[in-house]
Amino acid sequence: MVVLGAGPAGLVLGNILLDRGIDCVVLERAERAHVQTRARAGFLAANTVRILRQHGLAEGLHRRGQLHSTCEFRTEDGRFRLDYSGLGQGERHTVYPQQDLVTDLLTRFLERGGQIRFDTEAVAVHGADSGRPEVDVRDADGRPGRWRGRYVAGCDGRHGAARRSLPAGAVRHHRDHGVTWLGLLAEAPPSLDAVGYAVHERGFAGHMARTSEITRYYLQCERGAPVGAWSEERIWDELELRMRAREYGPLRRGRLVQRAVVDLESDVLEPLRHGALFLAGDAAGLISPSAAKGANLAVLEAEILARALIDDLTVGDPEGLNAYSARCLTHIWRAQEFSHWMIGLLHGPSGADGESLFHNSLRRARLTSLRTSRSQQDWFAEHYVGV
Repeated sequence: MVVLGAGPAGLVLGNILLDRGIDCVVLERAERAHVQTRARAGFLAANTVRILRQHGLAEGLHRRGQLHSTCEFRTEDGRFRLDYSGLGQGERHTVYPQQDLVTDLLTRFLERGGQIRFDTEAVAVHGADSGRPEVDVRDADGRPGRWRGRYVAGCDGRHGAARRSLPAGAVRHHRDHGVTWLGLLAEAPPSLDAVGYAVHERGFAGHMARTSEITRYYLQCERGAPVGAWSEERIWDELELRMRAREYGPLRRGRLVQRAVVDLESDVLEPLRHGALFLAGDAAGLISPSAAKGANLAVLEAEILARALIDDLTVGDPEGLNAYSARCLTHIWRAQEFSHWMIGLLHGPSGADGESLFHNSLRRARLTSLRTSRSQQDWFAEHYVGV
């Protein structure tokens, strides 16, 4: 088995297969230090925690993860909170930075004797329609190589070799939501004990705790703005303005250690199986960060694929592999629908023309329903935590 990519999908898949005695190699284009420090998401759904626990991969998050169940919305009509652990299915998130989860998964895989080739870029997948697919690779010095396996799992992202190697029959569904965020990581304690969503006429602002000393912020900005266009002081001033710090208390400021421009996009491939090549994680479907679903979908897809591969390779039962694409796409599209709803809830068009006023009034009505309707709150909680 050849696995492309050492992110959550690839490492969960590799660990489960290795635990069942199935030989696999993970090919990762980055060096190990980068894999273990690249900051991504941090909110793990209850189902994700169940999967990791079931396969003996949850020791770190149980030791250092923090349970979380509150979000706060700040709008022109005031603020309100939802404790979603008492709504919907009664589930909570576990806050655990993705780089810590990846480090745990990586360490466990190597301790079990798993093989990971860092600094090895997958260039192309050949022969997926045969019984012996091949992966062309290139190492850090540019030397070519080739790996063969019974199956190939493409967990290498939307720009990886797996997607580039798909046949003509693959269908891509893509949507640009026309919204851009400046993603920020601050060396600063959280400023509120909740995920903060601020809806403001100047644009969206978000607050998400990562640890007791690190906080993730998001700030809506103009499309095409350079990542370094705003000074730190301007960023903090704008965050405080949009999060209405005068009314609800100042933000705890600190050094900004990471910045990234994020264009909110949705991207789904169908089908997710092409002969011996399977897609998982961001290679299967990219989802906007507004819904906190990316890593959770990756872990879910990895487990579905692992169980199907185990059935096929150990007892010769191909049913799971045949159903893999349809099963995963059901979860992916459900998450995409909620992500789309969240984007509409948190962002409105600028301007004073009739269409902008109409859409902003709809957004305001959605927020009112979320604040006042128990059935709407139950729906939100179920989709917010579920995958």
